[in-house]
Amino acid sequence: MSSRVDAPLKVTGRAKYGADNNFPGMAYGYVVLSTIAHGEIEAMDVTAAKSAPGVIGVYSPFDPLELRPANLPMFGEAWVPLQDKEVTYYGQPIGFVVAETYEQARDAAMLVEVSYHARPALTSLADGLASAEDPPPGGREDSASFTVLAPGVESIEDALAASPVVVEATYATATQHHAAMEPHSAVAVWDSGELTIYSGNQASDLLALDLGSALDEESVRAVNPFVGGAFGGKARASAPALLAAAAARVLGRPVKAVLGREQVFTATAGRAATVQNISLGADATGTLIALRHDSWCSTAADRSFVEPTSHGSREWYAAQNLAISQKIVPLNIPPTTFMRAPGEAPGSFALESAIDELAVALNMDPIELRLRNNSTAPLGKDLQWSSKHLDECLRIGAARFGWANRSPHGHTDGDWLVGLGMATAMFPALRFPATVEICLQADDTAVVATSGADPGTGLLTVLSLVGAESLDISPERITPRLGDSAFPAGGMSGGSTATASAGTAIMIAAAKVIDELLALASSAGAPFDGMEVTYAEGRVLAGGRAMTFGELLRALHRSSISATGSSAPGEELTKHSFSSFGAQFCEVRVHRWTREARVSRMLGVFDSGRIINEKAARSQIVGGMIWGVSAALHEGLEIEANGRLANGDFAGYLLPVNADIPDVDVHFVEYPDTLHNAVGAKGLGEIGVVGMAAAVANAVYNATGIRVRHLPIAIEDLL
Repeated sequence: MSSRVDAPLKVTGRAKYGADNNFPGMAYGYVVLSTIAHGEIEAMDVTAAKSAPGVIGVYSPFDPLELRPANLPMFGEAWVPLQDKEVTYYGQPIGFVVAETYEQARDAAMLVEVSYHARPALTSLADGLASAEDPPPGGREDSASFTVLAPGVESIEDALAASPVVVEATYATATQHHAAMEPHSAVAVWDSGELTIYSGNQASDLLALDLGSALDEESVRAVNPFVGGAFGGKARASAPALLAAAAARVLGRPVKAVLGREQVFTATAGRAATVQNISLGADATGTLIALRHDSWCSTAADRSFVEPTSHGSREWYAAQNLAISQKIVPLNIPPTTFMRAPGEAPGSFALESAIDELAVALNMDPIELRLRNNSTAPLGKDLQWSSKHLDECLRIGAARFGWANRSPHGHTDGDWLVGLGMATAMFPALRFPATVEICLQADDTAVVATSGADPGTGLLTVLSLVGAESLDISPERITPRLGDSAFPAGGMSGGSTATASAGTAIMIAAAKVIDELLALASSAGAPFDGMEVTYAEGRVLAGGRAMTFGELLRALHRSSISATGSSAPGEELTKHSFSSFGAQFCEVRVHRWTREARVSRMLGVFDSGRIINEKAARSQIVGGMIWGVSAALHEGLEIEANGRLANGDFAGYLLPVNADIPDVDVHFVEYPDTLHNAVGAKGLGEIGVVGMAAAVANAVYNATGIRVRHLPIAIEDLL
């Protein structure tokens, strides 16, 4: 078996993504987007579009497709397109043209003429800070303000005033976009009143529920065996999925809709921009006396998402006094949403940069400062970490990276100024409810199936490996199946939860199907009638003889036997706090004359519980660390005053290429955490990005003496 089950299909081009599906009589849809950031649509002249070659339908708020706001318990209510004339951001879906070919639909969409009643638009986070608001009530717990004070301390201001050493600074991170290789797309097919939707998504069962709610339909099947990148940006039904499904129902034929690359940047959602003010107070030994973290984030006009950047300040360090606050700034910008390590990634840039600044003020090694303030539990909670080996990550990382040779002021190599930087990384260890079915087959293979998705995370391989281990057979005998809402509800591939969630359910399903197999083997008339039977290595044993489960099923004229197992977070949440931990190191070279910054070495050492598949795990971490370098030196959406994205495409939105990334060293400190889940695995899909941007910025400071407190770091910042 390949160490990645999906690899042969992907490298040979046989992996079938959503838009790869084609059906007889299929039509093509193209989304029309707004060209103002705020206002009301006065009129849409679709006469020319309707008479264009091949056009079979043009839809708008004046002639809408039937959709209603979709409501999911996990996410709340979502906006759906074409149901009103309000425009709240530039690039909002406002129309849908369906034609016989994609090119005909696209060309006709260009003929739609829209007139607006424009209103003033607020598109700048900096300009909106003065009118910042509290987050809406009932949101995520980690977006609320929070204070913990030591006995006798009246306020965080008093704690800071009493601190012998204080650093205070403001940090900012840019608006970012998921920039997945696979654009958001959908193919919708109705048959006998049932919708099948082929669309890359992070949870096929949730996509089916989402579309069912929006369409007021019960019979919806979502299929997405392969997802070309998601990172939080494909958690809910996209505009193409909603519009294609509604249009296909009206037209009585399959409809495919694919967003163009520039459309993806506005017609979906991205990461919020942030401004964060951090104050740290410590004594002369580096012990943290006070930590204040005030955060502001951009959000869309509907205030539907908060980027909780101060979450890490509650958990990472054992400060004696803590105060965090969160404000939002509603803007006329595309929606914001979860994006790889939401909150933690931009929050860690501020927190870990500030910790580095405190180390400089104390003339203390940054690693020693972090070790001195290592937390045993989140502040304000009595529940200690179930398993934490961050100190080992820091020490191993320092030894592997040559940290002992680091100078406080960097060193030179010809025309290059060279600096070393590091940062801590943490990401919550979570689980979502998941159900898995295991079916033992008469040919001595087993099918392990769940509706969850594999957006490149390696979950398909996890099903194979954990399934094989739980059934005590070789992985080659496992057929893993994913990405179909017809399978048992497998939860979402998000929040770094998939392995822990599905893996635990696999173990439960395996135990149940083995119990049922043994009961069948010893039942009346069966080969082991009335005998005490046991199971090992895929075989039923009793009385000195053995049969494989396939032989037993064939003897009983059965094609298969199956069972499902379900898992969800439970009692463990009342006993411990759970997280993955890591230490990230990098070397940055800044050219003495051009001020070009290049990352030349990277190392990440992680405590993420048991590692199921070393290759997939390393790939996840490497991808995250590259993402962190991208945030530090490349990525940032530039929003013009009128709300248009100046660089909303792959030409202008900078992302790293091979030449930007050196070899990445990854090391796992492997301690299975069976207090978190039976598999012992903790999430690692997102932690790789968390500390990287701060490590780069800290290395830049070490090399140049210039402290850059905003992302991305540009040449101008280092002149």
